[in-house]
Amino acid sequence: MTATRAPHFPPPTGVVDAWINPNLGATAGDVSYLFPDLAERLERGTTLEQLIDEMDAAGVAKGVLCSGFFGDDREWCVKARDTHPDRFALSHVVDPRDGMAAVRLVEDLVAQDNYRLIRMMGLQTQLAYNEAAYYPVYAKCVELGIPVSLNVGFPGPQVPSKYQDPLPVDDVCAFFPDLKIVLAHGGEPWVDVCVKLMVKWPNVSYMTSAIAPKHIPPAILQYANTRGADRVMFASDYPLLTHERCLGEVVNLEFRDAEKLQKYVAGNAEALFFS
Repeated sequence: MTATRAPHFPPPTGVVDAWINPNLGATAGDVSYLFPDLAERLERGTTLEQLIDEMDAAGVAKGVLCSGFFGDDREWCVKARDTHPDRFALSHVVDPRDGMAAVRLVEDLVAQDNYRLIRMMGLQTQLAYNEAAYYPVYAKCVELGIPVSLNVGFPGPQVPSKYQDPLPVDDVCAFFPDLKIVLAHGGEPWVDVCVKLMVKWPNVSYMTSAIAPKHIPPAILQYANTRGADRVMFASDYPLLTHERCLGEVVNLEFRDAEKLQKYVAGNAEALFFS
């Protein structure tokens, strides 16, 4: 079947952005070589009102806020969610090298503030995802029924990339078949491995965070248009990419039908983080 360009469909509605970093700062690492206009957005900063206005202007109904990696911003994110409970869910970056402190943090995030996603990043830990340090956090996420997001692919910050090779996730899935895993940040140059992991393991999904939609790997779009329609979800990694730019490019993606497009921009993230 030949794909049809999205403008032939009704515009997508109720977009859910699965990764928003409202307080992204210098601790995220220097990625200016990838996003040359980012410095201006960081200099300006983002208030909650500005974030809501930008989401509304682009047609983003809901978003998953991220705290933990970019400073002490948990309180900001919780307040934003409590102010707009119909608009936001919460995620937090956990460092598994903290041992039982990381496990207790996960339990507190979920029990106290209803966090819906735990994130871990090889670029931060410099550990492959099948290293022992991660396993207590994986086990706690299974116990709590909370998905975990793992950054895969060459990271933007100029640190070694081998720790974000997605292949070790295969070991994790075999050991924790009930763990819901979201592969984030693209997976390049190992995109085919990401697809193979989704084909093999029913609890693995993929979000297109930090990838401008026009640059989404063809293998991912092919998978989203076929057996992976329920596995691939939109994410911007705002403010690295703006909602305006991302949604402007989404309408030009080649989806076979409006249902698959809607699952990508809203339905899959809605089901995982808001249901």
